[in-house]
Amino acid sequence: MIRVLIADDHHVVRRGLLFFLKTQKDIEVIGEAQNGKEAVALTSELKPDIVLMDLVMPELDGIQATKRIKAKFPDTQVLMLTSFSDSDHVIPAIEAGAAGYQLKDIEPDELVTSIRRIMAGENTLHPQATTQLIKSREMQEDLPHMKHTLTPRERDVLAELTKGKSNREIASSLFVTEKTVKTHISNIFSKLEVQDRTQAALYAVKHGLTESSEQP
Repeated sequence: MIRVLIADDHHVVRRGLLFFLKTQKDIEVIGEAQNGKEAVALTSELKPDIVLMDLVMPELDGIQATKRIKAKFPDTQVLMLTSFSDSDHVIPAIEAGAAGYQLKDIEPDELVTSIRRIMAGENTLHPQATTQLIKSREMQEDLPHMKHTLTPRERDVLAELTKGKSNREIASSLFVTEKTVKTHISNIFSKLEVQDRTQAALYAVKHGLTESSEQP
């Protein structure tokens, strides 16, 4: 049996899902949550195999609830079931650890198929969600640091720069000359398409480039 927890703040949606899923011989609905906070608590208490998670809920939204669930119970799967298909919702949901993303207009039989596929180790995404992921990847590929890869030493210099260090301090930390640091910084500005140290630091923070090349 696939043990399912339904998390949605709309009573009608929960009732509809419960009514349909009860007709499936291999699926058992073991609980219902009205918000993200309750979803996390019930996951801890009931240990479902999969959570059908709404995105927009009070107390704690679906994305934050998914993060907490996946952090504490990595074997519990999460299928987002929502009305939103834009990148601002799709990307964070997938990054939070959701194994599937479907819209609420999905056919009931397709929903059951998605649940079974997720439990078989597959990811299931609504076509609109897939489109958003593809667009996101394409945008990532167009970012300056993706087009012009920083060398390991440039990554080291950038990591030190984001700590607010001067050229002299960076040179001391990396055991190189100030002239070498200046050259690396000039290359970094060019590759990241920024004008100064502040812009470089902000870019590094925004795109996760704050660790040196020696970091895992």
